[in-house]
Amino acid sequence: MDELAITVIGRDRPGIIADVAEVLAGLGMNLTDSTMTRLRGHFAMTLVCTGSQGGEAVEEQTGSPALEDVEAALAPLAANGSLVTTVSRVRPEPAPESPGGHYVLSVHGADRLGIVASVARGLAEFGGNITDLTTRLSGDLYVLVAELDLPAGADVDLIHERLDAVARALGVDVALRPAETDVL
Repeated sequence: MDELAITVIGRDRPGIIADVAEVLAGLGMNLTDSTMTRLRGHFAMTLVCTGSQGGEAVEEQTGSPALEDVEAALAPLAANGSLVTTVSRVRPEPAPESPGGHYVLSVHGADRLGIVASVARGLAEFGGNITDLTTRLSGDLYVLVAELDLPAGADVDLIHERLDAVARALGVDVALRPAETDVL
């Protein structure tokens, strides 16, 4: 079954999540995955949704949500220009192969250009897949926290060495540790 990816971006205000969730629930859509955050006074959300057989906007033949109906239902929320919404059809991805492990990476130090690019490249060189990443700037302190999967057989000691070299070049501190699966 197809799924819909929906993004909503705009100036933050109370009620955005409620407004969007009510519209989607009214269409019989289930929010299966989502991420929502406030970024310097703006709100951003990305949702992956599926339709139910009982929803008004569900196509008879496939059980998939009708993209045009979702766009039309969200349009009033963006009518005054304070929000921008997009709706795209996506295909469900097969479950990933068993990764070598789930890790949490943290980086902190003085803000400077290239921290995310350098750290992400250092992980990608070893097949590391970042599954969630958050950054915050507080004064001059830059903080990055990421969840990532490493491939089976990855040399974690070598990855630590590479990240330490990246950290030295950037003048930041980097820590990589196994994620506690019962917490995630």
